[in-house]
Amino acid sequence: MNDYKLFRKRFIPDEIVELKDDIIISLDKEKNILLTKWKVLKPRSDIDTGISAYFMDEGFKISKEYNKENELVYWYCDIIDTDYDENTKSYIFTDLLADVLIYPDNSVKVVDLDEIGTALETGLCDSCLMSKSLKITSKLLDIIYSGNFDSLSHYINDYEKQVTN
Repeated sequence: MNDYKLFRKRFIPDEIVELKDDIIISLDKEKNILLTKWKVLKPRSDIDTGISAYFMDEGFKISKEYNKENELVYWYCDIIDTDYDENTKSYIFTDLLADVLIYPDNSVKVVDLDEIGTALETGLCDSCLMSKSLKITSKLLDIIYSGNFDSLSHYINDYEKQVTN
């Protein structure tokens, strides 16, 4: 399963990083859903590990993020665009800047919308890509506010139940 390569591409800062330490748990090519577990790339005081579900057709990555005490910090939802190179078996997940956080008390916070403005003003991204980001963010918020976030989070929760039993 780990013969695939995973990359994170960001506009701010401008970088492409191989996620070489991420462990692929499962890849459902029919549903285009990838499940990974990981440790943070750079040490942080708030987050240590997590499990992510990439919904490649939907345009978002849902991550359940834990601190060093293995306590849930929040669900972090990245808005992404996915490219796959069959020849190199590489997935490139482009961060489309907007993010949604869901805290343990179920409060919701949308962050980094200012980065969309910066990206547009400085020419880092075109308006079509940023329009796509806003539409995907709206779709994700509709799922969350309608009480259907479990339709996404269950992939991670089911995996966690399997490994603890």
